[in-house]
Amino acid sequence: MKELVEQITNYVPINEQEDNDKRVMLQYIRQFDDCLTRENELFHFTTSAWIVNKERTKVLMVYHNIYHSWSWIGGHADGNPNLLEVVKKEIEEESGITNLKLLMDGIFGLSIQFVKPHIKKGKFVSAHLHYDIQFLFDSKEEEPLKIKPDENSDVAWLELDTLLEKIEEEHMKPLYQKLMKKVENLDSSTIKKNLIIKI
Repeated sequence: MKELVEQITNYVPINEQEDNDKRVMLQYIRQFDDCLTRENELFHFTTSAWIVNKERTKVLMVYHNIYHSWSWIGGHADGNPNLLEVVKKEIEEESGITNLKLLMDGIFGLSIQFVKPHIKKGKFVSAHLHYDIQFLFDSKEEEPLKIKPDENSDVAWLELDTLLEKIEEEHMKPLYQKLMKKVENLDSSTIKKNLIIKI
């Protein structure tokens, strides 16, 4: 937990949403020792991947069965404070990709998202918040893809130019737009060199 608190503390927000969400995350991560697990039914930590192609014209997304929308790949911490480790596992499980490159050290973005009440695996899940930490990767479009039937019904590289038109969750559009802009503005000194992650 200490390392996660340090990562969030060191992250430099790029807008008011991130600045406020960072403050809230740091306030409550110190007050609730169960916020890495779903036992905390008010909020818990999740992690997501923003995976772009080599040309940075597309992003890899899944069609989420619960949200009925194209969505970034991600999942719950489920007790593991190493969210980079968690998100790598989610990438393989949800998309089949095993070769990708981490483009930045540390956190690429963060946000607090509202999750509507829903049924998951036959069980009712009350409305709650996801304290989400995002990481930036790239991968080759030629990598074989596969769905995870209990979570998604499609996996595809979507054009960034028309991405927002395909998103059904209105509250997610500003978050995706922010990450797209952030990728556009990356300079070569920010990008990690030769860090290939084999999952």
